[in-house]
Amino acid sequence: MKLGSLNQGRDGKLVVVSRDLKLAVEVHNIAPTMQYAIDNWDTVAPALERIYFSLNEGEVVGSFDLDINQLASPLPRAYQWCDGSAYVNHVELVRKARNAEMPPSFWTDPLMYQGGSDTFLAPSGDILMESEEWGIDFEAEVAVVTSDVPMGVSAEKAADTVRLVMLVNDVSLRNLIPAELAKGFGFFQSKPSSAFSPVAVTPDELGNSWQDGRLHGSMLVEYNEKPFGKADCGTDMVFNFPQLIAHAAKTRPLGAGAIIGSGTVSNKQDTEHGSAIEDGGVGYSCIAEVRMIETINSGAAKTPYMSFGDRVRIDVKDAKGQSIFGAIDQRVVKYTGQA
Repeated sequence: MKLGSLNQGRDGKLVVVSRDLKLAVEVHNIAPTMQYAIDNWDTVAPALERIYFSLNEGEVVGSFDLDINQLASPLPRAYQWCDGSAYVNHVELVRKARNAEMPPSFWTDPLMYQGGSDTFLAPSGDILMESEEWGIDFEAEVAVVTSDVPMGVSAEKAADTVRLVMLVNDVSLRNLIPAELAKGFGFFQSKPSSAFSPVAVTPDELGNSWQDGRLHGSMLVEYNEKPFGKADCGTDMVFNFPQLIAHAAKTRPLGAGAIIGSGTVSNKQDTEHGSAIEDGGVGYSCIAEVRMIETINSGAAKTPYMSFGDRVRIDVKDAKGQSIFGAIDQRVVKYTGQA
């Protein structure tokens, strides 16, 4: 089934969304919010599934035409947001561009950081930034929402904790990253609020597109209305989601509603590092990869990071060309709030 959150209040208002993303129905009597649904999944999921079936059959009283722009991120805020880097090609690119060796452990032990989860952007919400000098970048990723996960869970058992799948724009401020990492204490200011797809989807709804704990399908990225990337989410994903969940839960339990991200989707494309769409490749899921390849090939990056007014659109479609999760569609806008 497909679930979303109307952009009302801090935690949104849960709605069941039709398969074609055209209709929705409020389900306050079953679960007022997405977090409530995840907390009480075994109890409420069967009722939500019955409504989902009836909604697709056009048999639900009280359904309404859905405007995707009405939706917040499925979890407008969450208790946990941990982002991995499962596509090791992306990590290898970044390190090679700065002449850093790739530790062998990166192929066997996932990278992961803990991001801010108290405020997520709406999927159509502006990316408000004070300065273009911060190196504003998008990162198109996949994420899952978990049930309660016990500490020390195995990857095999972690597979059963995946409740929902969604897309992510993990906004990054590239020019702030080096100084933060140099302190030896990880990301903070360089990782502002992320945005998630309008709709979160249960794994069974994805059919063959969900296999081996991975989403399979092209991550379609448009940048300023031009094709930028179409890397396959299931290709070159070294660590699947059960492995990422197990890594996150090695020394702590994860509470229901924890979000685990895949990291930037990145394909080698039968080349050393991949190539742009205009060169016949599948392109990229962030600007940083383009800049890294430019640095590797010519000694200097040429492609600028995002400017005010720039737009990014992130989507995954099914075999019939229908958007599965709804698109993340955002513009960078000058922040004029607190001085």
